Amino acid sequence: MLKKKNYKYTAVFEPAEEGGYVVYIPALPGCVTQGETFEEAKQMAEDAVAGYLSVLSESKQEIPAEKQGITISEIFARVPIKKVNTI
Repeated sequence: MLKKKNYKYTAVFEPAEEGGYVVYIPALPGCVTQGETFEEAKQMAEDAVAGYLSVLSESKQEIPAEKQGITISEIFARVPIKKVNTI
């Protein structure tokens, strides 16, 4: 019987232009997926992470741990816009 270990990663869900969501996992480079709904995108992300970690484990590579203390927040920037002269 195989032992299993649980891992927890932050997933970023971005609305896709064509609908649905694109999801990426910052701690796992190249781990990107998508889904037509949020729920589907979340399930696809869970599957993608499991597959990504399985490949690392099978090839005896180190499984990355997510950095502790990650904060996700919106950042707003005020940028001056140069006026265009029109005649």
